[in-house]
Amino acid sequence: VQLQASGGGLVQSGGSLRLSCTAAGLVFDEYSIGWFIQTPGTERERVLCVISSDGNTYYADTVKGRFTISRDSAKKTVTLQMNNLKPEDTAVYYCAAAPSFYGLELTKFRVDHWGHGTLVTVSS
Repeated sequence: VQLQASGGGLVQSGGSLRLSCTAAGLVFDEYSIGWFIQTPGTERERVLCVISSDGNTYYADTVKGRFTISRDSAKKTVTLQMNNLKPEDTAVYYCAAAPSFYGLELTKFRVDHWGHGTLVTVSS
């Protein structure tokens, strides 16, 4: 099983980035997919947004209205569109897959598969 994350980079405050997470080796529609972040000196634990197998979504308050998560079952890909980025969004972003019965209730303890992190840096 592999989750391949891509799309990180350096952007100025107010800019946009799009992250992608492509799955291989799993039955994509049997998983909820979420994006977690890790900031320097902290553990990877904060879930930013989740999309369930049936397309329902959850967003942390800090990103509501700025980030949009979507999924394409045919491509086995989840996309995170990040707009109006702020310096406090700077972090390593990880995509993660958890069994679909968790729905939108993802925590790091419920994750079966992690992607490699992709660094997002937002300059002020």
